[in-house]
Amino acid sequence: MHQLVISARTREIFHCTFFYFDFCEIIISMIQYISVNVIEARQLVGLNMDPVVCVEIGDEKKYTSMKESTNCPYYNEYFVFDFHVPPDVMFDKILKISVIHSKNLLRSGTLVGTFKLDVGTVYSQPDHQFYHKWAILSDHDDITAGCKGYVKCDIAVVGKGDNIKTPHKASETDEDDIEGNLLLPEGVPAERQWARFYVKIYRAEGLPKMNTSIMANMKKAFIGENKDLVDPYVQVQFAGQKGKTSVQKSSYEPIWNEHIVFTEMFPPLCKRMKVQIRDSDKVNDVAIGTHFIDLRKIANDGDKGFLPTLGPAWVNMYGSTRNYTLMDEHQDLNEGLGEGVSFRARLLVSVAVEILDTTSTEIVSSTEVKWADTSWRRLCPQVAAPAPSKSATMLIIHPPLPWSGVEEFFLFGAFLEATMIDRKIGDKPISFEVNNRCNYGNQLDGVSKPTGAKKKKKEGGTESEEDEMLISSSLIFFRNYFHLPYFEKKPCIYIKSWWQDQRRRLYNSNIMDKIADKLLKPTLRTAVFYDFSPVSRFVTLANKDQNQAGRTRLDRERLKSCMREMPQHSIPDVFIWMLSNNKRIAYARIPSKDILHSIVDEEMGKDCGKVNAVFLRLPGKKGFGPAGWTVQAKMEMYLWLGCRQLCEMLALSWHLICLSLPPIVKQVFQLRAHMYQARSLFAADSSGLSDPFARVFFSTHSQVTEVLNETLCPTWDQLLVFDNVELYGEAAELRDDPPIIVIEFYDQDTVGKAEYIGRTFAKPITKMIDEHYGPPRFPPQLEYYQVYRGSSLAGDLLAAFELLQVKLPPIDGPTDSERGPILPVPLGIRPVLSKYRIEVLFWGLRDLKRVNLAQVDRPRVDIECAGKGVQSSLIQNYKKNPNFSTLVKWFEVDLPENELLHPPLNIRVVDCRAFGRYTLVGSHAVTSLRKFIYSPPDKNAINNWAHAGTHRNTLAVLEEYNLKTLSNEDEKDSKKKKKKKKGEEAEEEEQDESLLDWWSKYFASIETMMEMYNKELESEFDNFEDWLHTFNLYRGKAGDDDDTSLTDDDRVVGRYKGSICMYKLPLSEEISRDAGFDPNMGMFQNIPHNDPINVLVRVFVVRATDLHPADINGKADPYIVIKLGKTELKDKENYISKQLNPVFGKSFDIQATFPMESMLTVSVYDWDLVGTDDLIGETKIDLENRFYSKHRATCGMASTYSIHGYNVWRDPQKPTQILAKLCKEGKLDGPHYGPGGRVKVVNRLKKQTDEHLALTVLNHWEDIPKAGCKLVREHVEIRPLLNPEKPGIEQGRIEMWVDMFPMDMPAPGPAIDISPRKPKSFELRVIIWNTDDVVLEDDAFMTGEKMSDIYVRGWLKGQQEDKQDTDVHYHSLTGEGNFNWRFLFPFDYLLAEEKIVISKKESMFSWDETEYKIPARLTLQVWDADHFSADDFLGAIELDLNRFPRGAKTAKQCSIDMVQNEQELPTISIFKQKRVKGWWPFVKILYCECLQGKVEAELHLITAEEAEKNPVGLGRSEPDPLEKPNRPDTSLVWFLNPLKSIRYFIWHNYRWLILKSLAALLLLLLLGLFLYSIPGYLVKKMLGA
Repeated sequence: MHQLVISARTREIFHCTFFYFDFCEIIISMIQYISVNVIEARQLVGLNMDPVVCVEIGDEKKYTSMKESTNCPYYNEYFVFDFHVPPDVMFDKILKISVIHSKNLLRSGTLVGTFKLDVGTVYSQPDHQFYHKWAILSDHDDITAGCKGYVKCDIAVVGKGDNIKTPHKASETDEDDIEGNLLLPEGVPAERQWARFYVKIYRAEGLPKMNTSIMANMKKAFIGENKDLVDPYVQVQFAGQKGKTSVQKSSYEPIWNEHIVFTEMFPPLCKRMKVQIRDSDKVNDVAIGTHFIDLRKIANDGDKGFLPTLGPAWVNMYGSTRNYTLMDEHQDLNEGLGEGVSFRARLLVSVAVEILDTTSTEIVSSTEVKWADTSWRRLCPQVAAPAPSKSATMLIIHPPLPWSGVEEFFLFGAFLEATMIDRKIGDKPISFEVNNRCNYGNQLDGVSKPTGAKKKKKEGGTESEEDEMLISSSLIFFRNYFHLPYFEKKPCIYIKSWWQDQRRRLYNSNIMDKIADKLLKPTLRTAVFYDFSPVSRFVTLANKDQNQAGRTRLDRERLKSCMREMPQHSIPDVFIWMLSNNKRIAYARIPSKDILHSIVDEEMGKDCGKVNAVFLRLPGKKGFGPAGWTVQAKMEMYLWLGCRQLCEMLALSWHLICLSLPPIVKQVFQLRAHMYQARSLFAADSSGLSDPFARVFFSTHSQVTEVLNETLCPTWDQLLVFDNVELYGEAAELRDDPPIIVIEFYDQDTVGKAEYIGRTFAKPITKMIDEHYGPPRFPPQLEYYQVYRGSSLAGDLLAAFELLQVKLPPIDGPTDSERGPILPVPLGIRPVLSKYRIEVLFWGLRDLKRVNLAQVDRPRVDIECAGKGVQSSLIQNYKKNPNFSTLVKWFEVDLPENELLHPPLNIRVVDCRAFGRYTLVGSHAVTSLRKFIYSPPDKNAINNWAHAGTHRNTLAVLEEYNLKTLSNEDEKDSKKKKKKKKGEEAEEEEQDESLLDWWSKYFASIETMMEMYNKELESEFDNFEDWLHTFNLYRGKAGDDDDTSLTDDDRVVGRYKGSICMYKLPLSEEISRDAGFDPNMGMFQNIPHNDPINVLVRVFVVRATDLHPADINGKADPYIVIKLGKTELKDKENYISKQLNPVFGKSFDIQATFPMESMLTVSVYDWDLVGTDDLIGETKIDLENRFYSKHRATCGMASTYSIHGYNVWRDPQKPTQILAKLCKEGKLDGPHYGPGGRVKVVNRLKKQTDEHLALTVLNHWEDIPKAGCKLVREHVEIRPLLNPEKPGIEQGRIEMWVDMFPMDMPAPGPAIDISPRKPKSFELRVIIWNTDDVVLEDDAFMTGEKMSDIYVRGWLKGQQEDKQDTDVHYHSLTGEGNFNWRFLFPFDYLLAEEKIVISKKESMFSWDETEYKIPARLTLQVWDADHFSADDFLGAIELDLNRFPRGAKTAKQCSIDMVQNEQELPTISIFKQKRVKGWWPFVKILYCECLQGKVEAELHLITAEEAEKNPVGLGRSEPDPLEKPNRPDTSLVWFLNPLKSIRYFIWHNYRWLILKSLAALLLLLLLGLFLYSIPGYLVKKMLGA
């Protein structure tokens, strides 16, 4: 048997020659979006905050709503950011999550903290998402402050074809562990440190002109300046920060000596640093060149790793061509988008990282630019360094020199062949240019010479060594392309250039590449017998090279780590340009390391000194689409790059370098191209087919195969012989590395030229004249070659190629007389054939579209394989019954014995119209027949399964599985008793089953009672194609990957349903001897009839998640639309307002007739008040395949059998009936049931009915040999919603399932109720008894004592407008407050989801109310009341009513540990405990959690009905009033009670002082009166009056 060889050589050829196709993926824009769901925030640092979360990606910002007075806000708001940019641009965008305090229309608010990462980090995660992770907030302006809080969010990046898999969570309590669920990639430590990233910019060289010559002359005439018109500066972007150097006026060799400092956390979550040289302009700055520094390639996070480090080293920048134009069509290349087509500049730069000590008080966070004296005057004494500005800080740095000396390098090239030149440019002079820098080999562009550039003339020639061109005077046209007449005389070029000698970097990279290539070869022999001498040589050279001059730290670390990447550049790449009429047409870029010469073989570039095929392509965006698919030119070139010292060592002269070429000897060969077949080619015609032929190019020769009409899988079976092929080179080199063969495929059109389909490459197996033509190399074996159309796969070619040096062996086999002179593939190469029978099951056709505006009425299916085929019966009336009357037909055909070589099977559907006309409706090609090959059942497996007894019937299976099930249930019961969640109290009694419903299973017991498929049910059960397959029929021209307007779904014109079974003849007689074998049905035994059948379809829609916003407010108003056949059910009146995660809970019953009505469409629309409703997304389900599948997808089987309750059996057939039917269809004996269903397990007696026993077997039906398969269980499937306007982009997901019941069977019961649970009304009564140890905020007016006017405020989260305050306890001198005050909080609550339900209008302009679900959390705050200013916030506590720490019994036992160690303390639920009383701490989160006081409160939860029966008053009001608190007499307001204030605050404290003062005052008064009256009295005495 001739074996097929699928060689890795094909992929290698493609990679080496047309590697630029991968580049297409970078430029082509992709429609994708980023979804961010902000759930909540915790532990925000601040006082009485009103936080808003801002999500920023690029320049787009979106904000959540503002939550009032909380440090733990709950949002659950979903945002979508749409992008239409290349992936690299999107991955570099920074995603920033910020929390802002008190933001509104009038003020921007205060930034609390920020978290940022790039989009590429998100995309690199599993499923491209972070799910329910906590982002750590930090303040970039205050890096010593630590964590500023946490934001819980979901982030996902969705591209075309991506399916976001969201884990189903019954509740969100398992993510409360913040430290264990941080939003960080795997391997990044939770405790990240702040670091400074120093980017040092030294100088640049080789900048191009950035103005036209006209502008230069105008400037010279008007201003009088004769300077260069380039004003460069360097801009660096990293982690959302941007820094730039100063502008150097009019300089092609600017010197900056500055560094830019970024402060960011380490390791950073932004992978790349963007370094860009820009030209300063008064109108608009323009990028000159861009370079990206990947931090992962300049660092190592291993045990012996190192921080990011780079240089000082030159980095080369590439971009558009150097000739300046006002409208540069390749400006995107200068911005770093795509592969550069020319050298633009090189920049001397270094990067270093310093980890900061945040405990230091001198740490400052900023992005700054500083001057750095790097001793350039010493390196370049002719250039004076600029003086530093006065505002900058001088920083003297003495880095190591970035080179060990400038070396003269020599680039030599020889053009051996120039073929496949596009005919569009063939009528003009063609020339080629080779350059590796702006002035080294570049003649056409404007040249900006560096200072001191050397110029020499070429001896013996008229062309400069630095401006070397090749010009051809004539072209030869052959077939589809031109080629240049390079025969005996081969043109050569050489270029001298001067660079720093950093060859060691290139040598090390080459060594590692060669070691990796050998180890990656997929052969065991290579791995076992690998020669490890290159490894030892690498270690030796690495150790020797450690301390050489010019080596940076990164060079040394790369040697230690054996890193293949080369982030530090040295010699620029080499560019080869084809010019036509002095215009640049096409180019090729060759890495310099690939052609670098070394005397050490392992260090030499893989293409150095070898003849290589170089394909020229159009630059920039021109290279995409049909224009870019055409090869502009194919060059066979010899390239060599080395330094002058090496040339002297080789005893070579600059002017005799051509002697280094191998002797150019002409060899004559014959090429034999064995073109056997192709498959899955691109559909180029409107019919959905092609008329393909292949054109083979080799050297200057070309031949074509014959044209095969209307097929995508042509079998040419043709030998193409190329005689007198002249090749130049050594015989050994031609044998080991022959030239590349190019095979292009075209579609032949009757009008116009042939249309391009795709291209592939191959290398022939070469036989020299002195070799024997025989095994093992000859004759060659057929191989598969992948055909590419641009960057997309366009088919496969099965062929073999041999290059034979004359004298030639004869061609085996006669000429095919039927095809004239066409030679078939010889017998030794073509595959060995065997007789096969192909049986075809014709079931029916579905959803056929119109052809030429006419409906399909009488279709027929034609099956063809290897020239043979069969036709189905004619469907007489497609509308009435689209199924075929004759089910099975067969035909015999000769096929290769090797299954991999089987030709495709073609399915064509034609419409039989009047007058014998046949119109093609659509076609389908089955490229692989392997899964349709019949394989007889394994008798050994069946015998082993029945080895336990001669009569192993279903009874044994029942008993075995029953024992297993019962023992497993016992284990589960015992585990449930032992397992209690830490910190939670065990429930004393189980939940009453009468209170359970379907949602109880959905939320609480999904894993044990119901399957939750995170994808379509078809994906889990192989599309239900166990015996009935669906083949899409295509018509119309196929679209390309870069054409988003046309997809394969647009080409689908219908579906063919049937199956195929093929087997080698003769067939074993044992199969036909089976009882009941129907020879007319062949291998399709026991299939049901395909007559129309009436079915009741019951669709259950649970909910939708992550819907794409459809309104300008970022929300949607979704509702469900069900369509089946002509029946359409719209639930428009029950739309859900402003929800992106709506819960529908709906069931829809539709009566349908299969097969006419079998495609179910479930759509989600957005309701609009004005205009038509918008489609958000839809999903389609083929019900017919589910209905007829052996997996029994009609009604999912429950895990347990119940006749009543929430888990009632839904299927009209009982488990015993289902089991009996399956046993009958599978020809199994049974079922037989044991007596009474009694089974004894571990001394416990269990009794089950036959229904339970049967269900046990059904749940393990896949273990039954021959007839067993996995049966569909009760489930909910999560299906993606797609929109035809955005093909392949997921618009959300919908959770649903479908039940189907035949109308001729017993009617099913009523649909189970899955309507959304109605929230239950509760009333929470909170009594604030006392406070203690409250911080004293104020000073007494009279006495200056510390005091506070205390009151307590409380509310339920989401009901901030219902805040309630106690009265004020005035003049608390000890922090004690007495209140006896009652709060009343009525609310609606969903027990299963543990959420409070609030319905309210978003704004005054809202049309209707929006429903919100938020966690049940009680917030209590303590405040200090002020009369003439705003009240002072003191502290708060937030209690999750489902799990909060039990209150302390006394105030002394209450501590801050109840908040800080909440996860470790026992928790209780108010919904279980009903009534709780205790002491809880008040805390304030600023830079740390501080104890601000304690509160004694009592929480009492009752239902609304109980509250209505036993009402209580608010505060201390009736009914059931609370007693007035026994407050001290000092608790009063001084201006309302002035006498009391004097009594308690003055007299009480200063009474003795007052009495003493009064006594002293009285004495002074008496003394004054005495002194006042004594003179008069003396006078009277003296006068005797």
